[in-house]
Amino acid sequence: MPRFEREQSEFIEKVVHLNRVSKTVKGGRVMKFSALMVVGDGKGKVGYGLGKAAEVPEAIRKGIEDAKKNMVTITTSGTTIPHEIIGEFSAGRVMMKPAAPGTGIIAGGPVRAVMEAAGIKDIRAKCLRSNNPANVVAATFEGLKALRGPEEVAKTRGKTVEEILG
Repeated sequence: MPRFEREQSEFIEKVVHLNRVSKTVKGGRVMKFSALMVVGDGKGKVGYGLGKAAEVPEAIRKGIEDAKKNMVTITTSGTTIPHEIIGEFSAGRVMMKPAAPGTGIIAGGPVRAVMEAAGIKDIRAKCLRSNNPANVVAATFEGLKALRGPEEVAKTRGKTVEEILG
């Protein structure tokens, strides 16, 4: 049996970024790895986490555990998002626009991984400012968490869904 064999999970697990870092000590350089992971169920629940370890598989496992702890449910409208939004985190900024069915995921690497894990099939996205994977993923999450469907808007305004949709 291989050393790093894992059982299949019910979640979609994606490695967004693997980074090798080194620390110089008296005896030479010590290498460690950090893995930025995105985990989702493909039905609107998604999370991200950062795992750090001396070996890559261990860093990935830690990242997956961290991502499962930080899972959020996002509001979707069919296969896309209900409205346009800009997510911001630190220097990362991600603009997301709903797209017609059949468009697919038009987005860069880190944003694409989040959308695939969340189960969003049609979206247009653009990274503005920073393209640091950690900040881009966090900004995407901030944007997705801020999405509100017509039901939520109608409730806060004290109107019916029909009045909101027009």
